[in-house]
Amino acid sequence: MQVFEVLQGDSPVVLGQPHGGTHVPEAIATRLNENGRGLADTDWHITRLFDGLLPDATVVKSNIHRYVIDANRDPSGVSLYPGQNTTTLVPLTDFDGTDIWSEGQEPSEDEVEQRRAAYHAPYHDALPAELERVHNKHGVAILFDCHSIRSNIPFLFEGELPIFNTGTNLGATCAPAIETAVNAVAEASGLGAVLNGRFKGGWTTRHYGRPETGIHAVQMEISQRAYMEETPPWNWRDDRAAITRPHLQQMLEKLSEIALSGTL
Repeated sequence: MQVFEVLQGDSPVVLGQPHGGTHVPEAIATRLNENGRGLADTDWHITRLFDGLLPDATVVKSNIHRYVIDANRDPSGVSLYPGQNTTTLVPLTDFDGTDIWSEGQEPSEDEVEQRRAAYHAPYHDALPAELERVHNKHGVAILFDCHSIRSNIPFLFEGELPIFNTGTNLGATCAPAIETAVNAVAEASGLGAVLNGRFKGGWTTRHYGRPETGIHAVQMEISQRAYMEETPPWNWRDDRAAITRPHLQQMLEKLSEIALSGTL
């Protein structure tokens, strides 16, 4: 199993997909408890959701499940949301705060470092390489980091998430025109939107989003009810996706237009 895959395109837009992978090496899978083996916190169908929306976009996706290591966490282990419930570089619980490892099978600090080197680092070698390639071609690159999550998770947030949760770390990770364009489409969708709410952009967005260098980043966290069933077996829903995908397409097309306009 490849740690990651890259589908190269000519657009100034790069789609990051760190949480869609479901591969867990057998030696690790046997240590997960029954709850952990359910892989509930996957960004289910995220590649399918974005497939074809911007045909010339580059895609960088991890094939490794976040329970092995979370490719959207600070490799040093520092929390992005101090004081709030969250999961760690190698999660010990699921999003509901329930243990995912069999008793005594939690990874040690040494193992976490081994997993970081084996699975986290390769993805984060590939992603900046593609951002640099795109930037060299266009003079600008826009990372659109694609995520999805169950709509109701009391351990992480109160109430029900809107469909579109845009994160730019309070505007620090991209030019204002980019933030405005994405949020305007989200708000006009009528499906529910918030800007820099519970999700302000994960480590990937905050790490790579450096507008002063010509590399911009936006995280889009989509409530999974927008395109699938939020309970096992996590089925895709064509009817829901058909409503959601045009808005995502409009976002990506607008970002491409802005990048190619030479105004950033």
